[in-house]
Parts: sequence; C-alpha cells; structure tokens
Amino acid sequence: MVKFLKSGKQVLLNKANRQQQPQPSGFHQQVEEEPHQADTRGCMDGWVVLVLQGRYAGKKSVIVKNFDEGTKERPYPHAIVAGIERYPLKITKGMGQKKVAKRSKVKPFIKVVNYNHLMPTRYNLDVDLKQVVSAESFKEQSQRFAARKAIKKLFEERYNSGKNKWFFQKLRF
Repeated sequence: MVKFLKSGKQVLLNKANRQQQPQPSGFHQQVEEEPHQADTRGCMDGWVVLVLQGRYAGKKSVIVKNFDEGTKERPYPHAIVAGIERYPLKITKGMGQKKVAKRSKVKPFIKVVNYNHLMPTRYNLDVDLKQVVSAESFKEQSQRFAARKAIKKLFEERYNSGKNKWFFQKLRF
C-alpha cells in the first residue's frame, strides 16, 4: 500500500507498519482495488438471470444447474442456463387463432456461462429443466437439439398459461 506524506513523498507500507501507525487526518491514501467478481455465487436453480456478454447478451435465461466451485474442464464458477433467443410477439384481440399460435412461438437456447457474464434478477421460474438439460447434453449435437426442443415445449406451455409474464417480454434498454 502506498501512503502520501504532506511533503509529497510516497512511502511504501507493509501490513505490519500499517497496523502499528495510526493515520492522522488530512493524509491521502491510494487504495488498490481488487478485480471485480460477479456476485452470483449461490445462485439457485430456477433463478432468472440476464446474460451480459456474447451472442445472447441482453437475453433472459434460467439457471438449470450451477457449479459454484467449477469443474475439471471449466475451473471457474459457471452455470448451465436455458434462455429465450427470440421472444414471442405481441398479440391483440383482433388476431385469429392461426396468427396467435404463430406469434406465440419461442426460440430457446442452452449454454454454459461464466458467472461473471450473468446478472441475477429477483425473479424465479419454477419450471423443472433438470430432467431435460444436463452436462451430457452438450457433448453431442443431437442431444443438444433434443434438449432445445424440449425446452421450447416447456417455455411455450408456460407462456400460453399466462404465468411469468416478465420472463417472456423482450428486455428494453
């Protein structure tokens, strides 16, 4: 840590010196900041989060499974998320059933995301996605496609039931 004296000289302090000498008022200190860590540790399954970086930046997603300690392949805290790539469109009273069905479609995505690229929200989505998506579903393209198809079905059922309206609205920013 660096300490500035009134004469303008800089004095380098170690921990022992810093604790022994009280700092008189009027002295300026240079504070070293630690690198920013996302405060998403302890995010539970089912929490709605916003993706902040990458292809799906600004999209809402749900945590399917979290890995606070990381894994052997990914030694950093991360989570498997399922989100909405393309949101359903607005529906009005004058639209027919065919048009309503077409505009109610959802395009989902599944992804493994670092905690630093997620922003937790206060919302929760109580849909059980653990049976549909697992760590093994990322190994092969066919498994990934099947998982996305199952998620699409679950999301569309939830949207048509009228629950969790905020999750299915495009984020305006």
